[in-house]
Amino acid sequence: MQNPRKRKQISCNGSKQLAETSIKIPQNKTKISIIEPYPSHSRPTPEECLIIRDELLEMHGFPEEFAQFRKDRQMSELSSSNLVNGSLKSECNVEKLSVLDGLVSTILSQNTTDVNSQRAFASLKAAFPTWENVLEADQKLLENAIRCGGLAPTKASCIKNLLRCLQEKRGMLCLEYLRNLSIDEVKSELSSFKGIGPKTVACVLLFHLQLDDFPVDTHILQIAKTLRWVPEVADAKKTYVHLNQRIPKELKFDLNCLLFTHGKMCNRCSTKVGKRDKKENVGKPCPLLSHCKDL
Repeated sequence: MQNPRKRKQISCNGSKQLAETSIKIPQNKTKISIIEPYPSHSRPTPEECLIIRDELLEMHGFPEEFAQFRKDRQMSELSSSNLVNGSLKSECNVEKLSVLDGLVSTILSQNTTDVNSQRAFASLKAAFPTWENVLEADQKLLENAIRCGGLAPTKASCIKNLLRCLQEKRGMLCLEYLRNLSIDEVKSELSSFKGIGPKTVACVLLFHLQLDDFPVDTHILQIAKTLRWVPEVADAKKTYVHLNQRIPKELKFDLNCLLFTHGKMCNRCSTKVGKRDKKENVGKPCPLLSHCKDL
């Protein structure tokens, strides 16, 4: 029997009733059951995750590109602590990127370099100061604004659809309500928008909602295979499920940032060595190789 509560992707053509029920915040927050794709695969262990986090931190330091996200997490934790203690100090009210800004910037980061995606987002904000401006703009103008990030027609269509659906569902272009939802509820909400895939959702969870998730990109997938954290035949989707169940939540943020950075710089621990030049000096020892020598 079909589950009547299952959500469908929203293309803004659905009924008003569907739109209204899709944004209702559940009173009983239940955890979605996830099937472990590799139940007999016991790696990584919590101890291994901690060791590798510390070794990469010693090698690279904490990546500067993720420093602001780390501050956001610290402020979020401090804010939660003050709320629990019955007070909210003014230093917690620090302006940060909105959830909608974060989602769009993540969309623009797909299939391009960090530099190009940042340029595309800056160009978008310069051309259209508000999201209402983006919604009202001709799609060709939006494409021109983000063209430097690549795949402009596809990304522009995704952004426009997202904004149209938000306006129809919420009556405003804002995603701040996601901050009050659980991880499973956020996944359900964001996945309902056409063009928003699991990796994009995971990035929003980790970096813009300060929730514990572990996105898997090409760099992390290759390192996970090299370390035998997943089988060689594993794809990104199954690797995402496996690593999110194996990696302790308190290590997810640091380890994700460090593995991503290391994957971009080191060509020694990748299973695709030689396919492209990387920035790191190949003569510099890779700390991850010591975890592979007995495999």
